[in-house]
Amino acid sequence: MDDKLKVGLIGLGRMGRIYAEALIFKIPRAELVAVADINSEAARKIAASYSIKHWFDNYQDLLKIEAIRGVVIAASTSVHTEIIVGAAEAGKDIFCEKPVALTLKETDIALKAVKKMRVKFQAGFMRRFDRGYRLAKKKVEEGKIGKPVSFKSISRDPMCPRLDYARVSGGLITDMAIHDFDLARWLMKSEVKRVYAEGGRLVFDQLKEADDIDNATINMLFSDGSIGNVEVSRNALYGYDIRTEVLGSEGGIMIGYARHTPVVLLTRKGAAHDFVPYIMERFGEAYTNELNYFVDCIYKDQNPSVTGQDGRAALEIALAATQSYKEAKPVEIPLASE
Repeated sequence: MDDKLKVGLIGLGRMGRIYAEALIFKIPRAELVAVADINSEAARKIAASYSIKHWFDNYQDLLKIEAIRGVVIAASTSVHTEIIVGAAEAGKDIFCEKPVALTLKETDIALKAVKKMRVKFQAGFMRRFDRGYRLAKKKVEEGKIGKPVSFKSISRDPMCPRLDYARVSGGLITDMAIHDFDLARWLMKSEVKRVYAEGGRLVFDQLKEADDIDNATINMLFSDGSIGNVEVSRNALYGYDIRTEVLGSEGGIMIGYARHTPVVLLTRKGAAHDFVPYIMERFGEAYTNELNYFVDCIYKDQNPSVTGQDGRAALEIALAATQSYKEAKPVEIPLASE
């Protein structure tokens, strides 16, 4: 293997650009040699800006480059399955941004191709690579809080998504809460067996055009009898707000913070502090860490610990919660893969 692992990036939207910069500037062992996006002008400009050797307006041409060992998929979720299948058949190891697909059936098709071709696959759950969450996981594993019995997670975005994005995202619960569902399985060490969700369009009426909502709360029952709750919102206009708590039989653990800087302003009007403004200020390091781990797995010829099955399990919870919201009743897991 060359000193640098040659990587291709498919999809150059917001997440694709984040991954491009991480691969180019923060992961010395990786070389981003090709990018692809259906927007040919975007692909051309990014390739020119970062001196990337190849750019394409279709992913198939990127996959033909034999030197590429790893592929990072950041395209629209609606095309993940076909890209994963194509990458697997081309013998490329795969990193795929969440969710793996929008249905269990499509997810199973993708993961079947990965298994058949024996390529590595990592699902893009970056919170597992955040220092705070990793330390919390370690403390739970060490038994510092006893047996986990209750899980609470909050994910709040500071803005309404673009309607073109909302239409293809799978909806608020699948798009946002899937991270929280992954954390729930990871930190509680138990599978979710039942969900009950409530939600609505409470702030952004324009989401009606995308048949989406802006707030939801999901209660969960785990297979070991423990319980959980996830809240997701699009209207935390004060900032990007991500927090998680796990209560155990002998203690609890809290992850997350609201302040961006450790400063409190004191005036006659009272005390005030800032908030985390956006996702990169909170999880920029985690995005780099997960890609660095993917590259490391290829170098060491080992399978990533964040698997396609982890992606499937989190999606199954998200789909069940979405069904629960729409039908106004609890939904049992597992679901049929339709």
